[in-house]
Amino acid sequence: MIQRPISLYAICGSQRQASTSRRLLKALQLAAPHDISITISDLIGDLPIFNPDNEGEKTPPVVEKFAAEIGSADGLIVSCPEYAHGIPGGFKNALDWLVSRDEIPFKPLMFAHASHRGDLALALLTDVLQTMSLRIVDEAFLRLPIAGKPDEAQASILTQAREDGVLRAALGRFADAIRETA
Repeated sequence: MIQRPISLYAICGSQRQASTSRRLLKALQLAAPHDISITISDLIGDLPIFNPDNEGEKTPPVVEKFAAEIGSADGLIVSCPEYAHGIPGGFKNALDWLVSRDEIPFKPLMFAHASHRGDLALALLTDVLQTMSLRIVDEAFLRLPIAGKPDEAQASILTQAREDGVLRAALGRFADAIRETA
């Protein structure tokens, strides 16, 4: 049986280019099998502050582009740090732009977490994303505790996870969940 390719859109909750969340997303992108493509969003930092007065015909083009990229993906991967026991402001702003749109409801979502901590942010994100009607695929949850470690240790953990098949296995479970409901 030939399985159709899966297109995933990855969203990093941190805007730092050197963030561990982004590093984990890049590692997933490199480990993805040939039938899974992952695009990592770089648009969150460009989104204006959400204002309901600017929805509909007044929606900024960058918001339309962000929503269209989400809409065209088969599923989302979210990797988000915890800032002061919460969701980073820029990431929450991006979610606010999506609340009343059609691209989000029932979209499958996988969490990729780069810390041994941050469970408060994960709980808050889970609540927000479920309220937005995303379908969180729990069996695809991936946690690789690289946050707070030196660059060499992060690289070693990510390389080991790729060699051991941990990254590919999480992506496989996510792709299977997407294909089961397609």
